[in-house]
Amino acid sequence: MIMIRKHFLPLLTGCLLLTACSDTTYQLYDAPRSVAEEIKSFRLVEGFTIRNVAAEPHVVMPVSMAIDEDGVTYVVQMADYPFIPDSLDGKSSIKVLIDTNSDGVYDSSVFFADKIADITSILPYKKGLLVAAAPYIFFMKDTDGDWMADQTDTLFSGFFNKNSEAQITNLTYGLDNWIYANNLGQPGQVKFHLQPDAAPLSMAGHDFRFRLDKGRFEAESGTGQFGLALNDFNHRFYTQNTWHIQTNLIAWRYLRRHKALASYRADRNISDHELEMFQLTPPPYWRKTRSERRQRQYDSLQLNQTEWADGHFTGASGGTFYGGDAFPPEYYGSIFTGEVAGNLIHRDVLTRTDNDITYTASRGSLEKDREFLASTDSWFRPASFYSGPDGNLFVIDMYRQHIETPVSIPEDLKADMDFYAGNDMGRIFLITPEDYDPSGYQPPAMSSMTGPELVALLSHPNAWWRTQAQRQMVERGDKSMVTELRDLLRTGATGHIRLRALYTLEGLDALIPEDVMAALHDKEAGVREHGIMLAEQFPGLAAHIAGLVNDPAKFVAFQAVLSTGNLPVATSIPALARALEKHPEDSLMAVAVVTSLPGISEQLLTQLSQQNYFSSAGTGKKVYLEAVAYAAGLQNQPMAALGTLSGDWSHIAGTALLKGIKASKREQHSPSMTRLLISISNNTDNETLKKQITALLPENKQ
Repeated sequence: MIMIRKHFLPLLTGCLLLTACSDTTYQLYDAPRSVAEEIKSFRLVEGFTIRNVAAEPHVVMPVSMAIDEDGVTYVVQMADYPFIPDSLDGKSSIKVLIDTNSDGVYDSSVFFADKIADITSILPYKKGLLVAAAPYIFFMKDTDGDWMADQTDTLFSGFFNKNSEAQITNLTYGLDNWIYANNLGQPGQVKFHLQPDAAPLSMAGHDFRFRLDKGRFEAESGTGQFGLALNDFNHRFYTQNTWHIQTNLIAWRYLRRHKALASYRADRNISDHELEMFQLTPPPYWRKTRSERRQRQYDSLQLNQTEWADGHFTGASGGTFYGGDAFPPEYYGSIFTGEVAGNLIHRDVLTRTDNDITYTASRGSLEKDREFLASTDSWFRPASFYSGPDGNLFVIDMYRQHIETPVSIPEDLKADMDFYAGNDMGRIFLITPEDYDPSGYQPPAMSSMTGPELVALLSHPNAWWRTQAQRQMVERGDKSMVTELRDLLRTGATGHIRLRALYTLEGLDALIPEDVMAALHDKEAGVREHGIMLAEQFPGLAAHIAGLVNDPAKFVAFQAVLSTGNLPVATSIPALARALEKHPEDSLMAVAVVTSLPGISEQLLTQLSQQNYFSSAGTGKKVYLEAVAYAAGLQNQPMAALGTLSGDWSHIAGTALLKGIKASKREQHSPSMTRLLISISNNTDNETLKKQITALLPENKQ
């Protein structure tokens, strides 16, 4: 919480409790509750407590918040929701929340920025805020100390802005000094206003990331909606309505290195408990009725499909990484996700072993048949969370009667719905352990800290402090701490502390090959994983990258395969062949190989064939061969080795080759492609494939 400045008294104050208006009737839907009544509705796991720290009128329709390096608390009020706003007369705003008497409750507020369309997310940056408000990302700053923004710069424009539930959002500072954002794969042509001559970036099908310090912006794999969590090793986890926790395994910069890769979905659902949730509220009338109608339609069409009205994720939102130090240790690293339709908070525990490429998300030990928090108040809408500097977890409760875009509801059901009910309400809660003692908490004041003090904070047990300290050092550009950072890189107590030192050096343009070598040989696999990525900047480390395809940790080997694809063929092809031979059943490893040009090359296929790679079956082998054969057909590059395969392998190669030829839309084939097709036809016993090949031969084409 922040102390009120002596020279400035905000004018906005008011009562924290609200009672329903007497002239409002609630026939089909519940009435709102006071803050005290809402707290009574919460069913929280043992060992924790929850209290209110802000409510209307200081916050209304809150969807996200941020606390800057000096402890100033900002909250986004998305008052345009759920309708498409007027771009010239927006209703969204950003408030500064103020605790005037240091009792832990925000009892005053002031508008930092007002009357802006569709703000969804903010991120402290250079003593101001980055603001996601589709179609824009702004930089806003208070330059005269009154907590009101008097500087607004447009950084990006062109993002999709036709649906408030599906647009650019969740600005998040990454371990690697990139700022990440969800875009749900929505279309748009994004311009970077600091580089007016740069070509616009097409946004369809992916998320977004940028670095203002380097003047870079680019696509990122994934289609996150509202909710983005970056863990200590910079792995992204995002939320999308039904799928409450997804990740992406291959970054866009690898996935789009060539245009001959057959379609591959980067999003991966990592939950081991499917869609079930333990809801305490009944479904609202409109949802129950709509679901019944849809189910009757499915049944009439004899579709094996179930329309869930409740008890299953449909409105997952705000997935957040808990990196605090106040909760018991077993909660560190959890992902907390709100289910705004189910009025609950879900927690996922992430695990990844050396035998895995990705994580698995599981329920906590106390939440096998319940949620971390569930409410009996149907107005409770936990849109997002914030892991704060005191080590506890903030809950941002939009608190409203309906939380659904009107375009998804039948017209007759909308007649009884008030989509504005709750537009004057909103709450923020703080979850703490029952035995939490706030007396030892010291609010942050980083802007006045020295370089050595900031370096020391990279070892803080709370990720909030580590992130802000890294950001402060990178923003200052002060290289006087390079020696201390190198010491920390080699002596830090944990891998994620050593990584903080490594990426702070990178952000200061002080990274040298010796630093990366230290990471490549680190005892912790997650550090080696990042060492490989950073080694791409140094050509002299190519052999070290390729060598790590044999790393005992599978996820490290996976990254080595991705990075090896950028190396010259003399280095890459032997390493990629080793990876495929070592992991014959792993389809993900095969996909990592074929994202690169060496991975779909005739040289690699020929080498594998000569080594009798296809003498036995394997799921990874099948994925690799399908990708190579498809690329050969698409690019009209007949590979002789495809014609030497027999049995099932010939069938697999021929089918994929034909798909590639069809996708190329070429009218004619080269003589060498014709000879390859004949060879495959002679080698396969599949009559359907034989007929398809025969129809493509020049003498049989009409």
